[in-house]
Amino acid sequence: MKKIFIVFLMIAIITLGCGCADTNGTSSALSIVVTNFPAYDFSRQITGGDANVQMLISPGSESHSYEPSPRDIVKIQQSDLFICVGGESDEWIDDILDSLDTEKMNIIRLMDYVTPINEMITEGMQADGDDHDEIEYDEHIWTSPKNAKILVQNISNELCRIDEKNKDKYTANTDSYIAEIDKLDKSFSDVVANGARNTLIFGDRFPFAYFATEYDLDCYAAFPGCSAETEPAAATVAFLINKVKEENIPVVLYIEFSNEKMADAICEETGVKKLLFHSCHNVTADDFEKGITYIDLMNSNLEVLKEALG
Repeated sequence: MKKIFIVFLMIAIITLGCGCADTNGTSSALSIVVTNFPAYDFSRQITGGDANVQMLISPGSESHSYEPSPRDIVKIQQSDLFICVGGESDEWIDDILDSLDTEKMNIIRLMDYVTPINEMITEGMQADGDDHDEIEYDEHIWTSPKNAKILVQNISNELCRIDEKNKDKYTANTDSYIAEIDKLDKSFSDVVANGARNTLIFGDRFPFAYFATEYDLDCYAAFPGCSAETEPAAATVAFLINKVKEENIPVVLYIEFSNEKMADAICEETGVKKLLFHSCHNVTADDFEKGITYIDLMNSNLEVLKEALG
């Protein structure tokens, strides 16, 4: 709360001292501010690259530990559309928005458009030490292509409302993009249907509850998706090693920005391969500059899935 208060104070100073901040000169491009990479890429695909889409979380940074700067708050306030996920990592947003005049702001919370599911706690998983009764929903809703379609369509609907003169372009781009996601969804379904097994092992966090539910996969992992833990208990490591051996699992998976230590330990003990399965929450600075997309990342996951279930 202290950090939030400091942010509020700095915003007040900026607002009182500077009035309205510069928004890229006289550019008439639609300004879209988003919290993470899926919302960034979905917006980019819908607008065809013509809008000014800004991602608050820096490429290469850990999204779960993000804290807004005063400049970020100004960007949000002056945007034509602000898109957040609405999950645990975005808890700061409600406090920020409560301090702003949001009457004329356009705000999308992506979790409002899908049915949220509880963060998965599977057998052998090391849950966070905090004991509380609050339901924790998995916020990685885009890992299901079916959810991704819903998110894309609703972002498109809002953009068409805000920027009606470009409605036809946004609609055409959306239809084309959703067709790509449909193709991706079918490919995942085919791989699962033809797989020799139905189990995935993650020597890491597990931000794939929606993906696993969508394709009816059995998954075992070290930690829940939003866990802050990085050092697994010996019992957790032993459980996953035994599971790999018992079910003849050929691949141990890890996620982006992992230290990979646990996946390495399991692979060293079992002799299996280690592969990246990307949650798409954020990307490296290099991939961001190259223009990598959600579809690119999910197609890479598709190839990994073929090997993991083969």
